[in-house]
Amino acid sequence: MIYTSVIKKYILPDNDYYKNREWLKYAEEADILNVILFSTTAKKWRELNPNLPKDSNLRDYASINELTILSNLESHNAELIKEGKSKNERFEILSEICKYQLGILNNADKIKLLKRDS
Repeated sequence: MIYTSVIKKYILPDNDYYKNREWLKYAEEADILNVILFSTTAKKWRELNPNLPKDSNLRDYASINELTILSNLESHNAELIKEGKSKNERFEILSEICKYQLGILNNADKIKLLKRDS
């Protein structure tokens, strides 16, 4: 909700989303995060997974760690958009945040497994 309202306010001000098809900017912004976290766009993921239901989304198959990071990236991206950062700047910053958080969460999972198995 916060993320989409920031896109609406800072990326799509004063636009009729359906008439001008500017609503596609939402998908473009979502795909920035998809590429950072999942290394693919939503469209490409659907092409690579034709046996899954047509209305499914790559985020439907994300792990809890990935969904946590995705939520964090959305919040960070909203702030970066408000700061006026370019798409390329945001991509670089968010990629670093993603790597860092994914490393921490995945390492925590490994530690839990080790403790459980010992």
